[in-house]
Amino acid sequence: MRRFLDHLPEYAIEAVLLGAFMVSACSFGVLLEHPESPVHQAIGSPLIRRIVMGLAMGTTAIAIIYSPWGGRSGAHINPATTLTFWRLGRIRSADVAGYIGGQLVGAVLGVALASALLGPRLGHASVRFVMTRPGPWGVAPALAAEVVISAILMSAVVALTGSRWARFTGLVVGALVATYISVEAPVSGMSMNPARSFGSAWGAGQWDVLWLYVAGPLLGMNLGALLATRARPACPKLHHPESQRCIFCGHAPVPVASSLRPTGFVTRS
Repeated sequence: MRRFLDHLPEYAIEAVLLGAFMVSACSFGVLLEHPESPVHQAIGSPLIRRIVMGLAMGTTAIAIIYSPWGGRSGAHINPATTLTFWRLGRIRSADVAGYIGGQLVGAVLGVALASALLGPRLGHASVRFVMTRPGPWGVAPALAAEVVISAILMSAVVALTGSRWARFTGLVVGALVATYISVEAPVSGMSMNPARSFGSAWGAGQWDVLWLYVAGPLLGMNLGALLATRARPACPKLHHPESQRCIFCGHAPVPVASSLRPTGFVTRS
């Protein structure tokens, strides 16, 4: 119980960060896809709209990862990411429960806040709470696509977080999110995130394909971790600033007073 209470700030941060991601996704979804939106009317090409959406969500992901709170929790904001690092032995079981609980709560609260701000436009058939659904090719290609894109993302994360290039992990994640939304979204809707899909399904009240967006990312990210087994991550944070504590590896920031204390000589009174 003491550990849970001590780590509660990180769990709450995961909720806030994913909530912010969902508000951003819903807002740009309405802006780009609602037929009465001037942006939608100005951009007639679905491909261009997807590129704009990809850039918006990739930038949102990067901002979240490199934010002070993202540095505190590690900015998983994704149960599949958390569970994969747990399988790699980098996260304790109690923290897995806290992180996933926070992520699910954050996804629902984010959609609820977006719904309050955007009104019925978010539920319009053209937006539909930015639900992730299979494209015209059906469930099997959508599942395969979710596995592939999740595997690529996690293999990159595992390889980078344990290397000298770790500081670029968030940029790579953001670039992949932007690329996937632009290119892959017509196949599966581009989720990679069970909590993100859960929040949209809750808003729309449609649960029929949620299993796909749980199974696909979980299978894909575990596959990606297997592909990068030679580069086991030092810590499951996507961004690991020295100024923030880490509940995974035990890092604690050095107090300012201690870091400024002179060394190499003895003061005299």
